[in-house]
Amino acid sequence: MSRYDFQIPVTFKHRIVFTRDAFSKSNPILNEILEEGAGRRAMVFIEQAVADAWPSLEAEANQYFADSQVELKGVVVMPGGEPVKADDRLVREIWEKLNDAHIDRHSYALVIGGGAFLDAAGYAMATAHRGVRLVRFPTTTLSQDDSGVGVKCAINGLGKKNWIGAFAVPYAVINDFRFLHSQPDDVKRAGLIEAVKVALVKDAEFFDWMDANIDELAALAPDILEECVKRSALLHARHIATSGDPFESGSSRPLDFGHWAAHKLEAMTGYVLSHAPAVAVGLAIDTLYSARTGLLAQETADRILRILDKLQLKTWHPMLDETSTSGELAVFDGLAEFREHLGGELTVLLLQEPGKGVDVHEMDRAVLIECIEDLRTRSSC
Repeated sequence: MSRYDFQIPVTFKHRIVFTRDAFSKSNPILNEILEEGAGRRAMVFIEQAVADAWPSLEAEANQYFADSQVELKGVVVMPGGEPVKADDRLVREIWEKLNDAHIDRHSYALVIGGGAFLDAAGYAMATAHRGVRLVRFPTTTLSQDDSGVGVKCAINGLGKKNWIGAFAVPYAVINDFRFLHSQPDDVKRAGLIEAVKVALVKDAEFFDWMDANIDELAALAPDILEECVKRSALLHARHIATSGDPFESGSSRPLDFGHWAAHKLEAMTGYVLSHAPAVAVGLAIDTLYSARTGLLAQETADRILRILDKLQLKTWHPMLDETSTSGELAVFDGLAEFREHLGGELTVLLLQEPGKGVDVHEMDRAVLIECIEDLRTRSSC
């Protein structure tokens, strides 16, 4: 007999679609999503970089809603990138605009931009009226293949990555592939690190597919890139939906392979080093550590690093040399912060083979130093 007086599972809809030209009248996807919720009003928030890349986008959004049953209360272009997560200024500005436009819990906020912009704007939507219906339009590789399909939103605080935030399932996620191809090539390619990561921890077949198609993927061939993004996004979403821990109440976070070092490196650089390049470094460290501790075959580790090289993803950063007041490498503080973020024991996922990971609860600093030195040597070759 349960000691609870009342206990019932709660389910959520997590709508994710892949499409092209979502604001075209010939595309029914957006209309179907809006009609399902029977919402009354909408606002559109566009990251400045996206507006610059697509000068017609604001007019397209206005034209789309001109023939809609949903009343458009405004299209707002706002700054984006990592600086908008540094404090709550963007969040407060969005709150004011929502309030002025009388956007309520039966209204929609369409947010179009990269991961950092979606994070900050998503936090604003999650906390306004305890939740305005958020329709995410991720525009970068990184946000389309990973963060944009997740259920988290946050800004940075107290010198730590994503310290202020919430779990908030978006009303819908629309991965519009036309945005995918408007990024600079280096940004487009960098975001593939999260596809490599999720393949390594969740799907050996997907990892083999990436390896077999690595030349086309590195060349950013449109069809291969779109297929990679879609497969990565669906793996991330399925983990959230089926892992039994969508809101990370436990200490195991397989989707954060390589992230303990990545988050710390981002903070150490004042977020000049963005998330994707930081994850490439962190993933390389944990791959080598998995091999040096006997969990992973060295030939597999070499194969992983070869794929990162083919994708032109750097696996070394000078901040790895920085020391803390204790005399240890400062990046090691990321292990304590990783643990504290959940309030449980340290749990880091390492690799046994592609598609199969194992949780460990301590990491040998001396072995980590060897891995970092190995990456330094590789970077100078």
